[in-house]
Amino acid sequence: MTANSPNGAEIYRRLIKAIETRELKPGSRLREAELAEKFGVSRTPIREGLKRLEAQGLAVHEPNRGMVVPSLDHNQISELYYLREVLEGTAGRLAAQHASIAEIEILKEMVDSDLQNLADAERLIKTNREFHRRFYLASHNRYLVEQIDHMRLSLLLLAGTTLTDDDRRRLAIEEHAEIVDAIAKRDCDRADSAARHHIAEAHKARLKFFTLLT
Repeated sequence: MTANSPNGAEIYRRLIKAIETRELKPGSRLREAELAEKFGVSRTPIREGLKRLEAQGLAVHEPNRGMVVPSLDHNQISELYYLREVLEGTAGRLAAQHASIAEIEILKEMVDSDLQNLADAERLIKTNREFHRRFYLASHNRYLVEQIDHMRLSLLLLAGTTLTDDDRRRLAIEEHAEIVDAIAKRDCDRADSAARHHIAEAHKARLKFFTLLT
């Protein structure tokens, strides 16, 4: 491996990106030799990257298959969304207290732009991630953001996205608008409630989606 070759940390980041973009989907096998060829490195950084992936719960060993990207079952999905509801409700409450005027304006602009582009599912899938990221940062609580970032890794294991559904896409953006309005008015209780409601609705949509896939 040359001095400029990717190390284990860089391979880990590339693997995360591959899972996020669905290049590696739940159920995909993670073979060292194939990944080493794909990334143009020796097996050592691949092995290091896979160990980090496994530590995050994004890779597991299965009998007769080796290491794979895991899938979440019904109970795991519900556990994840319950935690997400708690964390995002807290983020809403804190954002209503601490978000700057500039942060609120950016969130408003994102919602307005999304409402103008409801038919563009691919675009909204990307802007949805960015909205939530800016929303979390507006809480101005680094420890909360760290916990949400860790949870976000588990969300990568969810198959597909509910935002391909026209109705869910419209409702999700309307729910974003409600969250931002509560933050702008410094209404902590309402921001908490709106964020929790948003995730509860996303949870229901996800379970319906899960049923269709199984």
